[in-house]
Order: sequence, then structure tokens, then C-alpha cells
Amino acid sequence: MQPAISEKTGILLGGSGLIGGTLLYYFKTQAEGRLNVLAPNSKKLSLRDPDDIRRYFEKNKPAFIINCAIAAIDSDPQLAYEINYLGTVSLAKAAQELDIPYIHLSSAAVMPTGLDLTEKNRLDLRPELPNYTKAKLMAELSLEHLHRAHGLDYTTIRLGIVYGAHDHKIQGFQRLFFAIVDRSMPVLFTRPEALHSYSNARKLPYFIAHVLDNRPEFSGQTYNFVDKNPVSLGQLILTIKNYLELKTPREIYLPLPVAQFGLGIMTRLVRLITRLGIDARLPAELMFLKNFYETQTLSAAKLRQSSFSDPDPEATIFAALPELIEYYVTRWEHLNLIEPFNKEFFDPRRRAEEFLHTPDQLLRETHRESDLPFLKQCPLPDVAQGGETAQGLAD
Repeated sequence: MQPAISEKTGILLGGSGLIGGTLLYYFKTQAEGRLNVLAPNSKKLSLRDPDDIRRYFEKNKPAFIINCAIAAIDSDPQLAYEINYLGTVSLAKAAQELDIPYIHLSSAAVMPTGLDLTEKNRLDLRPELPNYTKAKLMAELSLEHLHRAHGLDYTTIRLGIVYGAHDHKIQGFQRLFFAIVDRSMPVLFTRPEALHSYSNARKLPYFIAHVLDNRPEFSGQTYNFVDKNPVSLGQLILTIKNYLELKTPREIYLPLPVAQFGLGIMTRLVRLITRLGIDARLPAELMFLKNFYETQTLSAAKLRQSSFSDPDPEATIFAALPELIEYYVTRWEHLNLIEPFNKEFFDPRRRAEEFLHTPDQLLRETHRESDLPFLKQCPLPDVAQGGETAQGLAD
């Protein structure tokens, strides 16, 4: 799928995360000559500092802004406010004054639990909401206000649980996956009936490119961007377990009160350990432990009824598991975060094994290969036709 839009240069915030990295890869390989982005890091453009944003846009006049930057989900109130809310509003005001589109990535965290939730289903703003949820909810409300009062040209894209390769942080779905691979999940922290919606990171750039090319249709709108069918969390965990041929987690569904009691004990234990000078912390995702037991599925009806043509409408997280398992298990092995799995599968040329045990042999092989041409050794993928065939080489 190739959205036909004239060459434009935009600004992308949050380029180091899974979503931002996927967008950067798309713009580099499939939008050359049509879309280009600058992706300043926080040293060059800090969302916490409105003056920093003003100075940046004095020097750069982009054709659009995409904001997928977020503070960590367990950030304190100040950081959550400054990055997830104040930064969003500052970028939106810049987009409004430059008269350019603003694409905002939001989260299902702003929505209640329930089945088939539409874009209109949203939590009420309350002081007791988690910092992450509160800031993302306030951001959506302010974007709507700026659209009504000042004509801001924006689109909000709400994501479910995002999955995809090339995320260098262990967070979200990757945190769940890591717990299974690391054998640190003895039982299932969910209910058999709990369903959730998942978002395919690889398909998102196609939608954003289409949204940029069709502003009259998508301006001032919010869209749930999720796979067609929801997924049972318990079934997903057990499927990953079977792929990896592990013995745990056992197919025992731990009741929520028991899980919360255990979490309370672990929290106190971690506090005690840190007083001994040992760096220890619980995964931030545990703040949403209750959500593991509750159903939240998003309706994609509005997305399907739009002019966007899904490049892979049948994509599911189950179909993506072999690729995700190979990528993340290999990466975590390289970082010595987990015990090694099947080396024959993940390193068919056995180069890592040779490096460890017979470096002289590997050196000779590399020297022999130096006689071969490098740049002309094999044709590069045709990004105009070949889709994402080179994604595995991106990192």
C-alpha cells in the first residue's frame, strides 16, 4: 500500500520507542520522496520546557507533527503532567499557529472496561486516576478544546496493547513476554474470560500516512486503531509458553484478591531490599494489575468505515508470535537477561558459538569473506514493492 502524498517534512516526537521507531523505519524505507521526518531527542527538544519547543519551531517549520512520546507509566505527577499533558498541549499550539496537522497517539488507558467500546467511551476526569491515565485523558480533552475554539487540525489515534518487534525497552506487552521467557510467572494472573484489544505497530505507519493525505476526513477525529478480534490474555500466555516449550506458567488462574495480596507483600519486600543498597523495583505494569482481570475491547468499526484500506486486515498477535519470539529471545540472550534457548534456531550460522569457543577459526572465515564484494554482494530490497522485508535488519 503506497499512500500518494507529495514530499513533506514533519517532526516526530518519541522516535526511540516501539511506535516511534516503527514510524521512522517506514519513513526511511517506504516513504522516501513523499514523507520525511526529523526526530529530535529530548536533549534537542524537551517536551517539559515550553520555551524549548518555541525555540525549536522558530528554526524548523514542519509540514506536520506526530507525537508518540510518553513518560514512563509509573512516572511521578510532575513528569506525567509535563510530558504527557503539557508537552502535548504545547505541540498542539505550535501546530495550530503553523496551521499544520497534529497527529496524537493516545491509549486505551483513557477508556473504561467493557466490550466493544467506541471512541466516545471515555473515563471521567477524576483526581484519583493514575498519573499516566489522567495526563493522557487531559491531553485528549485539551486537543478537542483547541479544535473547537481555535480550529486545531488534529487526529487522535487510540491504541490498545501494542505489539511489534524492535522495541529496545521491556515494557507493555514485552514486559509480559519477558516474564514468561524468564520463567518468573508461575501461574496466570488473569481470568479465562478476560479479553483485550491489541494494536499492530507495523500497520500504524500506513494509517498515519493516509491520515496526513486526507485531512478533511480525519481532522478533529479520534480513531481506535486495534486488530479486528480481541484476544484472551490467558490463551495468549499459554500459546507463548507452548511455543517455547516451557513448563510454566501453570494453567492455574490466580484470583485477583490473592494476586493483590501477593503484590502488597512484594512491594514491602522491595522497599526493604532497597534500604540495603540493592537496586530493586517491581514492573511498572503491575499498577494496572486489576486490568489483567477485566475485559476491555475496543471497537474498530469507525476505522473500518473510513477510507483507510487495511494492508493486513487479518493480522493478529498470534500470527506475529514466531517473529516476536525469535527477535526478543535473541535480543535478551545477547544482553544476558535470560538463559539461552536453542542456538541452532536463533543462530543458524553458529557465529556466536564460534566467537565464544574458536575465535581463530571465525577470524579466518571473516578474512576469506573479505575477498567478496560488500555493497554489491546482494541486491537490497525494493522498498517500493517489497514492503517490510528488511525490517529484521533495521536494528
